[in-house]
Amino acid sequence: MLVQDRMTPNPTTITSDTSLKDALELIRSHPFRHLPVVDQEGKLVGIVTEKSLVYASPSSDLSLSIFEVNYLLSRTLVGQVMQGEVVTVLPSLPIEEAARVMIDRRIGCLPVVEDGELVGIISDTDIFRVLVEGLGGGHPSLRITIVIPEQVGSLARVVDRIAKMGGNIHTMGTFWGERPEDRIIAFRVEGVDKDALIGGLEEIGARIRHVWEPSS
Repeated sequence: MLVQDRMTPNPTTITSDTSLKDALELIRSHPFRHLPVVDQEGKLVGIVTEKSLVYASPSSDLSLSIFEVNYLLSRTLVGQVMQGEVVTVLPSLPIEEAARVMIDRRIGCLPVVEDGELVGIISDTDIFRVLVEGLGGGHPSLRITIVIPEQVGSLARVVDRIAKMGGNIHTMGTFWGERPEDRIIAFRVEGVDKDALIGGLEEIGARIRHVWEPSS
C-alpha cells in the first residue's frame, strides 16, 4: 500500500492572498480540515488547517460586533498565518512510512508532491481508514490475538494450521510484543470453529491473548 493508493488526488487549494473569511467558509463547507496554499503557478508554498484558521481569527472575548469580526477576517490574508515550511511526501512512499512521518512531526496531513507539483494530500483520517481495513474492522468474523516467538517459521506454522483446519484468514496484522522475543499476531478468520481453532493454535505453541466475536 502506497501513499498514492489512499491520498486525495488534486486537492482543493487556496492562495496566500485568500482572506481568512473565505478560507474558513471553504473549509467549513467541505469534509476536510487542511488546505494547501499554492502560488500563481500552482507550486506549494504553505498549508493551513481549520484549527490554525480559527486560532488566527479575532477572539470572541474582544467584544467585537459580527460586522467587525467579518471585516477583520476579510482583511487578514492566509499568507499572514499559514505554515510556510511544509513537510511533503512522494506518492510512491509506503503508507506506513507516511504515518511514521506524521507521528514524528506531530502533524495531521502530508501534501503529496511529485516533480515539484502538488498531486494530492493524505491525512491522519486516511491512515486510520487503512488501519481499519487492514485489521478487518466492521467485518463479521472471529478475531483472535495470539503471541508467538519472534523466530523464523513461527508465523508460517500458524497460517498452515489454520489452513489445515479449513479456515480462511480474512485479515492479519503483526505487532511487536512486550518482550523482544515475542510477536503479537491479530487476525480475523472464517470457516472454522472457535474452540477447535484455539486448541489447534495452542498445540503449535501459540499463546492465546484475546478472542473476540461480533455480536449477532
